[in-house]
Amino acid sequence: MDGNLIAYLACICFLFIFGRIFIVPIKKILKLVFNSILGGVVIFLINLIGANFGFHIGLNIFTSILIGLLGLPGVVCLIVVKLLIG
Repeated sequence: MDGNLIAYLACICFLFIFGRIFIVPIKKILKLVFNSILGGVVIFLINLIGANFGFHIGLNIFTSILIGLLGLPGVVCLIVVKLLIG
C-alpha cells in the first residue's frame, strides 16, 4: 500500500515538472498563432481599405506570420516594401 502511494506521488510530481517545462513553449506557440491570425485580419482590412486606391498586399501565411512576429512595425514594413516594389 505504501509503495503504491509513493508511486502515485512520484508520478504526480513527474507530471507537474514536465508540465512546467512544456507549458512555456506552448504559450509562445499559441501567442504566435493568435498574433498571426490577427495579422491576417489586419492585412484583410488594409486590402479592404486599399482597394479604393489600387493598393493590395498578398494575404498568405508568410505575411501573416511577419505581422504576427513584428506587430505594427511588420505592417509598416509590408506597406513600405509594397510601395517600393510597386
